[in-house]
Amino acid sequence: MKKLSLVVLFLTATVTLAQETLVQSTIQGMLTHNQGQVISLAEAFSEEQYDWRPAEGIRSVGESLLHIAGANYYLASKLGFPPPEGVDVMNLEKIKGKDNVLAALKKSNEFVLEKVALVETDKLGEEVDFGFGKFNRLSGLLIVLEHNGEHKGQLIAYARSNGVTPPWSK
Repeated sequence: MKKLSLVVLFLTATVTLAQETLVQSTIQGMLTHNQGQVISLAEAFSEEQYDWRPAEGIRSVGESLLHIAGANYYLASKLGFPPPEGVDVMNLEKIKGKDNVLAALKKSNEFVLEKVALVETDKLGEEVDFGFGKFNRLSGLLIVLEHNGEHKGQLIAYARSNGVTPPWSK
């Protein structure tokens, strides 16, 4: 009976802990999927296509990827997680070259993905000023997810305009 009680107690604690982080782990899963598609699409563009833009004054492929990276750091910082040492968020969009852009994007993806899990469940309802509006922390996590998805769509349009097929749709 003691063993059964211990097993039930352990399972209850495990289920409770899993439920406490359900939101964060769900967002991490969706964000991981989006990030993977953005990276695979970014890899499908040629080095030359990184400078392509649909019109004057609109971000190029490379600039759009770096914008995602910068937003990852910015949004995480508003949630209380400053960028890692050595990351100059204000100058990210000055990075040139496909390999360098990809490296910067991957680093920011890993960073923001890790930070999603660190947002405490009991603080999801707390208001945060993101600079473009006040939202609760849960909304902030959803903004990270939505922002990545928004620019994935932009990059799909850029790819199609350049004869690049998104790798997952081949």
